[in-house]
Amino acid sequence: MPHNPAISIVIPVYNVEPWIRRAVGSLQAQTFGDFEIILVDDGSTDGSGQACDDLAAGDGRVRVIHQKNGGAARARNVAIGQASGEFLYFMDGDDWCEPTMLEDLHGFAAEQKLDLAVAGFYIDTYYTEDKFYRETRTAPDKVFSSQREFREHAHELFDAQLLYAPWNKLYRRSYLNERGIAFPETFWDDLPFNLDVIREIGRVGCLNARYYHFLRARSESENTKYRADMYDKREEEHRWLTDLYAQWGLDSAEIQEFLARRYAERLVGCVENVTNRSCELSPAEKRAEIRRMISTPHAREALEKARPRTALLRATLAPLRSGNVRLTLWEGAVISWVRQHSTNVFARLKANR
Repeated sequence: MPHNPAISIVIPVYNVEPWIRRAVGSLQAQTFGDFEIILVDDGSTDGSGQACDDLAAGDGRVRVIHQKNGGAARARNVAIGQASGEFLYFMDGDDWCEPTMLEDLHGFAAEQKLDLAVAGFYIDTYYTEDKFYRETRTAPDKVFSSQREFREHAHELFDAQLLYAPWNKLYRRSYLNERGIAFPETFWDDLPFNLDVIREIGRVGCLNARYYHFLRARSESENTKYRADMYDKREEEHRWLTDLYAQWGLDSAEIQEFLARRYAERLVGCVENVTNRSCELSPAEKRAEIRRMISTPHAREALEKARPRTALLRATLAPLRSGNVRLTLWEGAVISWVRQHSTNVFARLKANR
């Protein structure tokens, strides 16, 4: 009988030739070795596909799927369909992880019989070839005693940025398969995937340790470009979260403030997106777009309810709260300029907002 590994590691690969060997190498250096690595070459146009084949040739735990470009979500879903591990772990092809990550996560999840194990992580924002600003995200050391307890504290994990990405988590594969949970084929697919995961989950635990190193954005990343649909996507995300809490029957003042502050923070990002140098809207169209975003009833309500925890965020939200379109546009332009001209400063401001 073939051996089913403890963990199936899924890595979508698209034009990450300079980084994919480091990513896989950090897995091969793990203190826990009972895993398989499924590399999905998603129609790469550089040497990533060959790099994947070379890695598979040197390690029997690595296998490669080559397919036409369909996006990271489709690549992950294809790999999930071929995975055989008890747990699933998702990694990005340009990141890397600390050597005890799999041993610690697996031991924790297995001992506590968890369907989801969550850990802290690092965000490494490079502003030169070899210099970077490191942000840390830390999880509480906790096993939630019940589904209700997890739901009542989930907003704290969202606040700490722990429930958005898939790569700081270990998922029980049978839990996903029994519920047909997969990555939706959309931009920013991580949040809707994880919302589906936590919607009915009962066994969740967190480790107070950091293992994963996330490279925030390369210069050519889609995250640094203007997106015409960003505002609509953020509105959709807000609806998803409010619907989730409505389904859970949770409506405390603390949760409402979290939802309002989260919305307000992302509204600032939407304003900055409109002032991005690659945005081709005219000045009048930009003003109209910003007026539309900051004047809706739910935007006004969120800006009123939000309680910023830092002076920087209070100052950032002030133009939006005042309803002053020109001042909001000016602020967005300043943020956009800093983002484009000083990655180091932008990363520090964003981390401490």
